[in-house]
This record gives sequence, C-alpha cells and structure tokens, in this order.
Amino acid sequence: MYLDSLEFLEEERDAWRPYESLSDLTDAQLGVPVPEAHGWSGRELMGHVLAWQGIALQIATELAVNDTSPTIARIDEDLESRGGDVINAEIDATWAAIPMDELRERFRTQPGELRGYLTVVPESRWLKNAEHLRTLSDETLGHYEDHRPELAAVLASAADVV
Repeated sequence: MYLDSLEFLEEERDAWRPYESLSDLTDAQLGVPVPEAHGWSGRELMGHVLAWQGIALQIATELAVNDTSPTIARIDEDLESRGGDVINAEIDATWAAIPMDELRERFRTQPGELRGYLTVVPESRWLKNAEHLRTLSDETLGHYEDHRPELAAVLASAADVV
C-alpha cells in the first residue's frame, strides 16, 4: 500500500525508465522481430505497453472528474468475455497501423501525461480505492514488469542490427 500518490508516481516512473531505451533504437532496429520476445519487434513492444498504459490514462482522466471509471468495468468485462489473446491481437493490429513518427511521439509523451493526470485525481478515487489502484497498477507497474524479458531481448538484439 502506498502512503501517498507521490510514492506510486515515483515507483511508476522508475519502472518505466528502462523502456525509454527503446526510443534510442533506429526504425530498422525497432522493426526486427525477436524470437526471444515472443516474436515481437521493438515497435510491437512499444505499441503493446503504450496501449495498456493508455487504458490507465483513460481511467485516470475519468477518475479526475468522476468517482468511478467506466473503462475499468469495460476492460474487466472484455478480458473475461474475449480473453487477453484476442484483445492483444487487436492491439497489435491497431498499433501496427500507426506511423512510426506518431508512435515515437506517443511513446515520448504519454507516460508523462498519465503521471500528470494522476497528480490531479483525488487520492480517494485511486490510491485509497483498492479496485482502482489494482487496475492502475496492473496496467502500469505490473505490466512493465511482465514485459521486462521482452524488453531485454529487444534491446540485446538491436546490437545485431545496423
């Protein structure tokens, strides 16, 4: 449990920091599928973590003005009814269509936007609400941790691409 929002925000920032290394890769390096990363390329990894982080951002924007988040209920229902593999395949297709410049810009700006929104959401709506905190943590901290092996594999393989 967090004592205050700053503690969560610092932990989230630290957990995101390793992903920033993806920004240093060339488009060619980001485009190579990596077998050790479930066949994902760096670009696909960027899109995947951004998509789920974007869900956290949507939740934060809703909680900034309301006591509840319809997105939490929608995502929970969607995961239960259709499953993560189907949703992730849709995410991959959606993000594959986004131009690389736009993907890079979102990758650069969205994490800060999420943190900015969380600073204005009353703590009672997320930090002190077990369900909301769980969801926000799952889509950020937990998700970043889940994909650290893929990140490491993508970064390691980038050295082989000139």
